[in-house]
Amino acid sequence: MPGHLTLTEIESLARAAHEGQTDKAGRPYAEHLAAVAEGVRARGGSPEQQAAAWLHDAVEDDALSADWLETAALPDEVKAMVLALTKRPGEPLEEYTARILATPGALLVKEADLAHNADPARLAVLDAPTRDRLTAKYARARSLLGL
Repeated sequence: MPGHLTLTEIESLARAAHEGQTDKAGRPYAEHLAAVAEGVRARGGSPEQQAAAWLHDAVEDDALSADWLETAALPDEVKAMVLALTKRPGEPLEEYTARILATPGALLVKEADLAHNADPARLAVLDAPTRDRLTAKYARARSLLGL
């Protein structure tokens, strides 16, 4: 990725952007990003897909703005994946998953994201209604994505 941010720089940026944010279990959000990036790497994902993994929730969570992403020193492929993985308010899951499937490279990142989200150890600390709701949501997303 010549002329672009390195993976190490992207990781630092993502960690800083999500500083102070926690996941539903109260863990630092960067732990989730690291797990997804590692999941992408372990699945044979490219450096661009690993970069997208670090940034996959940044715009959705308002950690970074869409304007920032547009002008960031990132390959267009990374920007496209991040935008594809950004759920929009009120967007039906069918539209969200169709956009992921239509964006080269995005499916592998979402697969790693869903795998970490559905990790029984992460779900175990949630209350039963939340755990059941999320388990059903992740299963439906996997089905729509053909995973």
